[in-house]
Amino acid sequence: MTIRLIAIGKTDNKLLKQLIEDYIKRLDFYIKFSLDIIPDIKNSKNLSESQQKQKEGELILNKINTTDALILLDENGKQYDSIAFSSYLQKHMNSGIKHLVFVIGGPYGFSEDVYKKANGKISLSKMTFSHQMIRLFFIEQLYRGFTILRNEPYHHR
Repeated sequence: MTIRLIAIGKTDNKLLKQLIEDYIKRLDFYIKFSLDIIPDIKNSKNLSESQQKQKEGELILNKINTTDALILLDENGKQYDSIAFSSYLQKHMNSGIKHLVFVIGGPYGFSEDVYKKANGKISLSKMTFSHQMIRLFFIEQLYRGFTILRNEPYHHR
């Protein structure tokens, strides 16, 4: 199985970039992982919230294959603790899914078309975080999930 994270907009903060890259390198030991960044929409200030979600939705859906399992990182999604999330990952690996794709939407969330295509939704917290920080938190939780599955000590730090 491969895991891909799709996100809208680049990460500006150099420290966050370094941390994200560090966890991506760590993940290489466990699974094939990639981070796919969709550039910010140009002239988004001239678009309504709905128009921006629609344009971002089209860009997201263009990156999804019919065989991908699409999971949205959404404030209304199911919440997991780290151990339950590792079980969630194991369940997907056992199911025979070849490509598990997680998506972080733009500032207004997802279009209806993206919600319709999704196979599930996960919320990382009831709190609101910047889209750039969510990337780091999610990739770190992926790494933590795999260390839990392998019964490695990282989880207990």
